[in-house]
Amino acid sequence: MASSSVPSFTFQATGEDNPRQVSGSGSSRRHLSDSESEICPTTKSLARLCSRDKDERATALEKLSQKILVCLELDRAGSPRLSKQTLLHLLRLSRSCPLQEVRIRATELLCIAQEEGIEVPRALASGPSAFIPAKEMLIEGLNQDILIESFLSLGRVDHLTMVMALHPSYLSCFLRTRHALFELDGPLPRDWRHYVSVMAAARHHCSYIVQQHSKAFLEAGGEESWLSGIKNAPVKLRSLHTLNKLLAHRPWLITQEHIQELVCAGAEPRWSLAELIHAVILMAHTHSLCSFVWGCGLNPEPDHIGGYTFHPPSPCHIPHSPAHEDGRQELVDGAVEVEVLMKRMVELQQQQEEEECTQEEMVTRFERERSESIQTAVVRGAPPELVLCLVEEPEFRYEDFAPKGEQSPPIMRAQDYSWEDHGFSLVQRLLPDMGQFLDEEFQVVSNLTYNRMAMHEDVDTYTLRKALWNYIHCLYGIRYDDYDYGSVNVLLERSLKVFVKTMACHPEQTTARIYHAFWRHFRHSEKVHANLIVMGARLQAALLYTLRSITMYIK
Repeated sequence: MASSSVPSFTFQATGEDNPRQVSGSGSSRRHLSDSESEICPTTKSLARLCSRDKDERATALEKLSQKILVCLELDRAGSPRLSKQTLLHLLRLSRSCPLQEVRIRATELLCIAQEEGIEVPRALASGPSAFIPAKEMLIEGLNQDILIESFLSLGRVDHLTMVMALHPSYLSCFLRTRHALFELDGPLPRDWRHYVSVMAAARHHCSYIVQQHSKAFLEAGGEESWLSGIKNAPVKLRSLHTLNKLLAHRPWLITQEHIQELVCAGAEPRWSLAELIHAVILMAHTHSLCSFVWGCGLNPEPDHIGGYTFHPPSPCHIPHSPAHEDGRQELVDGAVEVEVLMKRMVELQQQQEEEECTQEEMVTRFERERSESIQTAVVRGAPPELVLCLVEEPEFRYEDFAPKGEQSPPIMRAQDYSWEDHGFSLVQRLLPDMGQFLDEEFQVVSNLTYNRMAMHEDVDTYTLRKALWNYIHCLYGIRYDDYDYGSVNVLLERSLKVFVKTMACHPEQTTARIYHAFWRHFRHSEKVHANLIVMGARLQAALLYTLRSITMYIK
């Protein structure tokens, strides 16, 4: 189903210290300075480090090195001091830059700084993911082209990109969509785009994405006070609150009235339809990305809060990864599970060719699947303040589309409103080209296959991929009249359903135990593949409900 796992750059540092503290481990250690004479990489110098011209990159790297070395000359009177931001920037480059010469030089500069008595940061995580061993991620020579392109374009290669690069064809179109959403000309200013994503990520307590877009928001000229509380943001942005919470947790409740409240002539402040569709796609895109971040157990970036420490490692500390906690199960029966699943796939295909179900039976099987009770909620601690201050009504959470004993909202029949026949053209009309970017993303994730499954080659995985996609849409109350939902129960065992439902509906509850419990004999890259399907199906489902409401409003 997915490509073979590929190992990663070498990651070493581990620990569990408070990243907000700068510790003095003795009088010989020099503390970071807060004076105006600090050195911090400028946007211009960093841009040159990302030049496509190799010679220009080498020159920029040498200049940056010399500037840092000057700061370490203790005898130079009035010399500038290394800033915390510079040290964290070097840490990030030393850990994740795909250009070997940059990675090595950043590591050397940190070592020199440490030898000169500077307290240098170290990363707390051993790799991009808490669930996937670092050695199974990316190393030089494998998928390097796309990582280098990402670094040259964005100035960094983050954990999200490293994990997603296990599937380069999907990562390519994902990066194009993200670039279009945040960088290309559009109705929303760039700082607002990032703030909308911050609001969206906060709904799922995803500090990883909140920190990413908070930094981008400030770099785009955003007002810092907005990040200390959503109450400080403009009323127009705050008016997205209801749509944001429904998109994140119960998109089937979105109606044309919600659209009307934001765009009609009497609305104050008023959103244009173009602005609103841009905001909707940003929110839905971010919500689905939260599913991927939680579902893959992404660790904080080395320069994120929670991703680094200035404390030296404890002599008695034993490196530890959350991936090795209660979740890892023995693989004794794993091979048998794979064989059983492959046999079911073949039998199901034969059965569907020989038998034809009535429409009534198809509906019955859909209703049976939709009303199945899958308990997924796990109690987590309170989210960090940097997230909680950006959420209104934090108690509003996911609820099943049709809780037992309650009347169901109306089912959305895919034949009545689909992405291909309705959603795509509406997005293209209101936000030119964005429909094309999203459509490519949906196509790639739907068709992505390597014709292998666990240890088996030449396997047609279509029925399994289709079952995953349609199960997620089923959870969201979307029915395909021509699909036999009996296939879902045949192909998706309960532990996989628990993972998929958790990730699609309340991803912040995903744990290592849930991740390791399903597909125990599959490659990690195949589990990432499943995550991509969940992310794509969830994004499309949320968009369909909102786009249908916009269509009804326009009519």
